[in-house]
This record gives sequence, structure tokens and C-alpha cells, in this order.
Amino acid sequence: MDLQDQLKNLFPDHQISNEPEDTLENEHELFVQAEPMICKFEKRKGKPTTIIAGYEGADEDFKILAKEIKSKLAVGGTFKDGEIIIQGDFRDRIMKMLQEKGFKTKRVGG
Repeated sequence: MDLQDQLKNLFPDHQISNEPEDTLENEHELFVQAEPMICKFEKRKGKPTTIIAGYEGADEDFKILAKEIKSKLAVGGTFKDGEIIIQGDFRDRIMKMLQEKGFKTKRVGG
């Protein structure tokens, strides 16, 4: 007894449809702003961190951006108080990624 027979036994009134399912896949659009995002380097508790601030869009969009940056760089980090905090000094790589997405960036400190 294969899977189709088991499904027919469980749902005898079900009619099989051969129509393809419509799936809506909307790629999330980030709000691109006029003011540049600030990308700065700090040492916190003796460890280097990169801080990205100045995003004017929704916090949810900024969280999505934080997750994407962390996964592409394979580093840890967090989103806190309207800032993305990335472990390590990745200013140049982060600024390049943001510029490819259409953001203006400004390097601060060092």
C-alpha cells in the first residue's frame, strides 16, 4: 500500500487536483534612505566590535539586515537599541555589502 492509497483511505471524499499551487514569494524590500548609515569601530570589554547605526526604516527591516550581515560574515552579533553590533572589525566588508544594497555609508573612527 503506497502513500496515495493511504491518503484515499484517510480522506475518501477528497478530490485530487492537478492544478499547480500558487505560491507568492515576495522578496523583502529594505527602506533605502537619503542619510548615510554610520559604521564605526569600538572596543567593548577589550574586544573589537563594529557598530552600524542611523537606519531610518522599520526596526524589523534593520533586524533582517543584521541577520543577513551576520550570516554572510559568519560572525556573532546582535541588534540592540537601534544599532547592529557585530563582533570583530568588519567595517570595510560591511560598508561594501551595504553599498551594494544601495545604502550610503559613512566610516567613523579610525
